Amino acid sequence: MERLRQLYQLIRDAIRPGRNSDLDNELQFHLHQSTEANLAAGMTQREARRQALIDFGGVEQAREETWRQRPGYFVETVFQDARYALRGFRRNLVFTIAVIATLALGIGATTAVFSVVDRILFRSLPYAHGDRIVSVGAVHSLERQEFMMGGFYFDWRDNQRPFETMAIQSTMPHACDLVENNPAQLDCLDFDAEFLPLLGVSPAVGRNFLPEEDRPNGPRVAIISYGLWQDHYNRDPDILNRLIDVDGSAARVVGVLPRDFQFPTLQPSDVIFPFALNRAAQSTANGGFGNPMRTFARLKPGVGIAQAKAEMEPLFDHTRDTQIPAPYRKDFHLSIRSLRDRETEDVQFIAWILLGSVFAVLLIACANVTGLMMARSEARERELAVRSALGASRRRLIRQALTEAALLSLAGAVAGMALAEGLLRVFVDLAPSGIPFLKRAGLDVRIALFTVLLSLACAGLFGLLPALQTPRVVALASRAAKSRKRTVLRRCLVVGQIAVSMVLLSGAALLLKSFQNMQEQSLGMQTGGVFTTQIALPGFRYDTGQKRMEFYRQAEEAIRRLPGIRAVAFSDSVPPGGSQSDFRYSELAADGKPHAAPGTGGSVAVRKITPDYFRALNIPIVNGRDFTDEDRSASQLIVVISRLMADRLFPGEKPIGKRIQTSRNGAWYTVVGVAANVKNGGLLEKDLPEIYFLRQNNVSDWDGKAPLLVVSSVLSQKAIAPWVRSQIAGIDPTVPVQIETLDRNVSDLAERPRFETALLSFFAFCGLLMAAIGLYGVISHLAAQRTQEIGVRMALGAGRSDILRLIAREGLRLILFGGAIGLCAALVLTQFLRSLLFSVGPRDPATFAGVALLLGSVALLATLIPARKAVQVDPAVALRSE
Repeated sequence: MERLRQLYQLIRDAIRPGRNSDLDNELQFHLHQSTEANLAAGMTQREARRQALIDFGGVEQAREETWRQRPGYFVETVFQDARYALRGFRRNLVFTIAVIATLALGIGATTAVFSVVDRILFRSLPYAHGDRIVSVGAVHSLERQEFMMGGFYFDWRDNQRPFETMAIQSTMPHACDLVENNPAQLDCLDFDAEFLPLLGVSPAVGRNFLPEEDRPNGPRVAIISYGLWQDHYNRDPDILNRLIDVDGSAARVVGVLPRDFQFPTLQPSDVIFPFALNRAAQSTANGGFGNPMRTFARLKPGVGIAQAKAEMEPLFDHTRDTQIPAPYRKDFHLSIRSLRDRETEDVQFIAWILLGSVFAVLLIACANVTGLMMARSEARERELAVRSALGASRRRLIRQALTEAALLSLAGAVAGMALAEGLLRVFVDLAPSGIPFLKRAGLDVRIALFTVLLSLACAGLFGLLPALQTPRVVALASRAAKSRKRTVLRRCLVVGQIAVSMVLLSGAALLLKSFQNMQEQSLGMQTGGVFTTQIALPGFRYDTGQKRMEFYRQAEEAIRRLPGIRAVAFSDSVPPGGSQSDFRYSELAADGKPHAAPGTGGSVAVRKITPDYFRALNIPIVNGRDFTDEDRSASQLIVVISRLMADRLFPGEKPIGKRIQTSRNGAWYTVVGVAANVKNGGLLEKDLPEIYFLRQNNVSDWDGKAPLLVVSSVLSQKAIAPWVRSQIAGIDPTVPVQIETLDRNVSDLAERPRFETALLSFFAFCGLLMAAIGLYGVISHLAAQRTQEIGVRMALGAGRSDILRLIAREGLRLILFGGAIGLCAALVLTQFLRSLLFSVGPRDPATFAGVALLLGSVALLATLIPARKAVQVDPAVALRSE
């Protein structure tokens, strides 16, 4: 109760505008008692009162001293400082709006970017003890993601020591068909009964797989995603135990995943079945290696990744030495890494780059506001000197300045949160697919707390220098006195802004040039007028290679008969970013030549195509011939190779008629043609040598992954798409068809570089704008300080051009100093962008020259505007200026 009473008293004292009457009564009581004692000693009434006041030491002094000891004094004075600051802001609205707008831009941009990178770099993963979950497996040159083979999974699981538990899932989702009254094509996945418990996740509805369901020949059960339950089944409360027909086989639904469940591989799936791994079958499947899978594990408490890797090395060495052929052992390595690293490996670096860039913008904003605050403090120096002379302590003046800074910063934070919400929506709309967690980014309590702390840190940054300025006694004089120290500080701030802007502009310019180079590079093929058609055949109806081959042949012939069609072909993928099969160059051999050393030569791209593929993409055959329809029924095994492959396999020789072997002890293929090189490693990666195999009229050639139908047409997609769909529907109306232009596919590959470049360019523009405003403010202030000097010079005969040079020289000096410092910093820091650049170096002279020219032009313009205003001052008015 006592604490509650003190709290009540504190709040009451803080909000009460006047002094507490109880204190006055108490002081009067003490005076009255002292006066009565003096009267009893024989003094007169007047003398007794006078002596009591002398003994008491002054009522006002005692009242003030007593008031300072009360618990609400500090809070009351803070409220006084806040009320005083608000009155000052209201009197100078231009200054207030400028500061809040500058802070809103800096804090808003920082908050928006942090809300994105927080989930990538800092926030806990949406799993129980997510920091202890790791991805475990082997890696090699053709597969950089950890994988496990069924042939040695059981050995690892039974003999490992650093993990509490291990769980597996299939390598990636596969297409499956929901066969009901409302059929749909879905993504299906397998994981074992330990998968959800390892992640610490429970189904939102129902349960996990039981051990007896996760065994070979166990009951066919399934867990469905929340999205499927909501969109397809309208959140049917009776979904549990319902039989759903997937690929022609009934499965009983036993659970529904949580709404926001995220697979560790970041690949969503609609229907999940038990993995039901068969130990005996895995020991013989795939040549004894077993089937590939992804493996995740939870580290025991206190066990780090390095320790876990050291403890797993003996198991890995045993597996490698007993199951991997000797020539390939050096290419296999054990990999254990945190789940966060696996999920964000390709975006962590750019996340740090963007976070650093936006903090640089925030620093420029704080420097700008610091300059404004120092100018305001200088304008108020006489006021502050008067307050100091009247008894205001140094501590109280500093607190007043910091209170003003905090209020402005919090107002900027409120405006910045609104701006951050808008910027975040723009980021999400413009961002490419594949950036993890971006769709979940939002302004929650954590981000709001970060914004408040950020605003207080900003208040400390831009409020400290003005707060530490001591009012000078000379400020009490009638004329304003100049402070060289403050002028130097403001100049240093502007130099810093220009330097940081130089760094940001250099990084943005390099990315822009890199993006331009990427867009202008030759792909080696034609993308305009080319469409790719994905035809997903239901597996339960097209369950043999013969059925699939017949369907695809009918589709090819039907579409070839359409008007405006130049060429039609099938391929398992299309460049530049298509997912083609790879194998090691060291496995390749030319007739009469030895194999390359195992593990050398990198990778070789492989595509299985039909005739007209090269004509559809307008890829020239530079030597020999193309595939023909007659070749599809011929017995001879033939291939077409890329020019890069021909130069490596047959340097200085004619490759036509030569034979090559794509695997040791494999079949021999005769080279019949050499095609021009195309971009086949994406837009940024190095091109691979390529081999094109003919997709013949053999059932085995139509097994596996569904091929893409490549169509070249003189008509637009809008015109040709309905005809293509109609032709496919004429063969099988239940088959879904997805049509995309090759131009769109290429554009999608450039989405992430485009997004990264746009963001960094935006930050660089903001930095440049604020640096120019800061320079404008400093030159305007310097010109105002030298108004009287300008008047004297003009009275003595100086021309307007002389005055213009005098003022502009100040700005040019700042521009040169800031530009030089920024150039040196940019030459060092842009080295970190090397991995993001394409066909341009991090120290490209032309880029840095262009940046210097741009920054110099903008800064010079910001200097000349106030300089021109200065030369227009009437000398008579300038001479009377204070």
